Amino acid sequence: MLQFIETVNTAVNNFIWGVPAMICIIGVGLYLSIRTRFLQIRKFPYAMKTTIGRMTRKREASDGSLTPFQAVCTALAATVGTGNIAGVAGAIAIGGPGAVFWMWISAFLGMCTKFSEVTLAVYYRERNEEGDWVGGPMYYMKNGLGKHWQWLAIAFSSFGVLTVFGTGNATQVNTIIASINSALLNYNLISQSAIPTSNLILGIIIALLVALVLLGGIKRIGSVTEKLVPFMAVIYIILSLGVVVLNLDRVPTVFSSIIEGAFRPSAVTGGIVGNFFLSLKNGVSRGIFSNEAGLGTGSIAHACADTKKPVKQGFFGIFEVFADTILICTFTALVILCSGISIPYGNAAGAELTISGFTHTYGNWVSIFTAISMCCFAFSTIIGWGLYGTRCIEFLFSSRVIKPFMVVYSFVAILGATVDLGLLWSIAETFNGLMAIPNLIALFLLSGIVVKLVHDYFEQ
Repeated sequence: MLQFIETVNTAVNNFIWGVPAMICIIGVGLYLSIRTRFLQIRKFPYAMKTTIGRMTRKREASDGSLTPFQAVCTALAATVGTGNIAGVAGAIAIGGPGAVFWMWISAFLGMCTKFSEVTLAVYYRERNEEGDWVGGPMYYMKNGLGKHWQWLAIAFSSFGVLTVFGTGNATQVNTIIASINSALLNYNLISQSAIPTSNLILGIIIALLVALVLLGGIKRIGSVTEKLVPFMAVIYIILSLGVVVLNLDRVPTVFSSIIEGAFRPSAVTGGIVGNFFLSLKNGVSRGIFSNEAGLGTGSIAHACADTKKPVKQGFFGIFEVFADTILICTFTALVILCSGISIPYGNAAGAELTISGFTHTYGNWVSIFTAISMCCFAFSTIIGWGLYGTRCIEFLFSSRVIKPFMVVYSFVAILGATVDLGLLWSIAETFNGLMAIPNLIALFLLSGIVVKLVHDYFEQ
């Protein structure tokens, strides 16, 4: 049965992340960039000034909403996760160093894509039965495209519900377990035979913590993410920067291998990765897995923001993609490529490759800090995607199914802690692609609204 599922998933995955998908993802990002006259370049200083200024401003949100800072932290909580650690490692191992270059390209275009998603989400949002703001791709499809396009909203929400269990939960828990086990084994605090029992206990603890946060509602989610995200990002960037500084002589060679490997991967990987498209595909798909530009999921969190200006909130989308991919994913790539570790080109790799880069530079003691950092990354992602799942299932049914869904979602953590997730990573990538298709169609059709909103905002 598993063999059949793997075969079907491989076929679907190859189609979704094949040439048509690359054209759609890059094409829509380029189309939006052209229509907004490359807003992500023209208004980049304004975007940084506006977002950082609003993030540092302390204020309370009205009932049923988040502050703009809490909204961006919730969105970043979902994006800054294992995609930045395991995803980048996997992209480099299978696509070579050149995959990092294509992650940068997808991020450059993705800044405008995510700006459009957030702007539309706030513009077309509505209040639910509890009085909370709800929005996202399914709502700008429903309220912006008309009756003939309602199937897009249903398709997006359906794929979203299925995706959150894998992308948002089980794979994240698996990363938490792997990082904790790595630290415990390095210090001989646990034996190999005791790992299954330890995994089960950790899975139960994580499930209870997730339920505690999610069942507390939108206010508690915002309160947790606004504390967790800055903390985890600072720790990770400091540790990564240390690796780069200690291996500064290798940095020019690394950047050279990234640029050359983007177009001639065989020259950098010794012929093991010889396919240009393989490098492109892994860079773009893992980039989207990390920053979610094109998926539309991050806009669900932004729709909860206590703001009256869709475009102003949209600039957070530019900031998020920049922080997630240009900064954190690049640091992960530099940790792997600068540290001098052996990279298993052509084979699947995950968080363990990034951990190896840290331990090879600092020694085994750093596994404690990498474990803490990765636990924060993954846990924050579980919380963020939990919100996305509740909004998707609420759209399909009603707010009455939210709490049962949260309970089920929380206890999937136990499954993620105790089951081998090799196939699940691939399935998660497939569902990410399926979510992107209806969202990209909607962004293309609503691009004129984005242009008008931008024009009106700067006119005022």
